[in-house]
Amino acid sequence: MGLLRAGINEVIATTSFNAAPMGIHYREGKAGMILFTGSHTAQNIERDGWIVANFVYDPVLYVKTAFEDLPREVFLEETVDGKKMHRLSGTDAWAAFTAIVERRSGEVMMVRLIPEKEIIEEVSLHPVNRGFNSIIDATVHATRYRENQDPELKKLIDYHSGIVRKCGGKKELAALEMLMKYIAE
Repeated sequence: MGLLRAGINEVIATTSFNAAPMGIHYREGKAGMILFTGSHTAQNIERDGWIVANFVYDPVLYVKTAFEDLPREVFLEETVDGKKMHRLSGTDAWAAFTAIVERRSGEVMMVRLIPEKEIIEEVSLHPVNRGFNSIIDATVHATRYRENQDPELKKLIDYHSGIVRKCGGKKELAALEMLMKYIAE
């Protein structure tokens, strides 16, 4: 299996009719995730034991899935090793994993991922775009900022917003506008 690269791979993770941006840690051939225990994703992994990593280059989708639920019709059902799993339609690629909770520590749980299946749906080139990358970083900070209103997180969001405005295209700018509305709520 070869879709994951060394480091943290940002994907839209799907569980049973649930989608959220997540980082999959991949080091020395081993994949895992760290999840907040109260999230729908964590609850679904505990119940069902699987997750699908959706590889997609849509900054709006990353922001949207960080703050709201997607309608059921955007999910496609796949049977992988006898298990019914859900992935997103319109992705460049996806990888299905068995997910095993290995440890809990406070409000987080560590999950080991065992690859089951990978499919490349569409081959497309995505040049490095600092605006896209900064939307990902700003979204990570924004999900935490909504919880605690930490001014240091707001500074980081503002920093990445500047990069999006300078380096991003139309989709990154639309994602930034959406992100700012979410944190203003």
